[in-house]
Amino acid sequence: MKIGLLLPQSASDGAETWSEISELARQAEAGGADSLWLIDHFFHRPDDIPIGGETGIQEPLTLLSALAATTRGVELGTLVLSTSFRPAGLLAKMAAAADEISGGRLILGIGCGWHEPEYTAFGYPFDHRVGRFEDSLRIMAPLLRGERVTYDGPWQQVREAALLPAPIRPDLPILVAAKGERMLRLTAELAHLWQTAWFGRPDERYRGRHRDLRAACATVGRDPATIGITVGVDVVQDDPGPNALPLDAGAITDGLAAWGAEGVDHLQLGVRPSTPTTFAIVLEAIARYRG
Repeated sequence: MKIGLLLPQSASDGAETWSEISELARQAEAGGADSLWLIDHFFHRPDDIPIGGETGIQEPLTLLSALAATTRGVELGTLVLSTSFRPAGLLAKMAAAADEISGGRLILGIGCGWHEPEYTAFGYPFDHRVGRFEDSLRIMAPLLRGERVTYDGPWQQVREAALLPAPIRPDLPILVAAKGERMLRLTAELAHLWQTAWFGRPDERYRGRHRDLRAACATVGRDPATIGITVGVDVVQDDPGPNALPLDAGAITDGLAAWGAEGVDHLQLGVRPSTPTTFAIVLEAIARYRG
């Protein structure tokens, strides 16, 4: 089982400057993490926080390109990009460039978005998010395979579009975060990897979502064993609650073992806060798990 770490992108998460983020990336890679992940938001504002109290978040594709040039072996993923924020052709082009810079280490994680305040603030439509996502995915998937694409959807259209220069690999992995029926069907049809989150240890909530994915695979005629299973797991220092692991090396090691026994292919650990000290605890747990 691969194990990756989310990098912080805001002061509230532990770091927001490139110097801080890149240092944590170096620590994670040196400590044995298989992958590094970035989220995609303009900001986050819970319902009980007034305008002006937002948490600002650094843009992920810019950071990812810098990480591609400054890391050596870890996979680099987005968890996940909202397809509402960038046209499909542009997003595919940016992904192909980042993959080339990294030497073929990108995992393109995408989703339909969910945080309405940032859509309203920056003028993005919040309606028909799954339909808009489908247009994006049906354009990007063949583009990233190196195909020339014509597509006429309700929200996006392309005519004889191709990525030039061509992507360096025709199987750049697309990860889709999905739990609803339509999103799971699209995942089963077009994605390499499925992502669900956020959990502490495996539970019936996770197992129910996994059953739904297998049902979607049956609907489209795909062997579910051909889709990689990735799970986001929270590791929280203060008051972790039932849906997160506590920031304790022994407890984290036990949690990793439970997810490995569940047959998960790749974990993405979100560590709160993300600091050199908390990363060291998590990396110790990963080393213990691997023996």
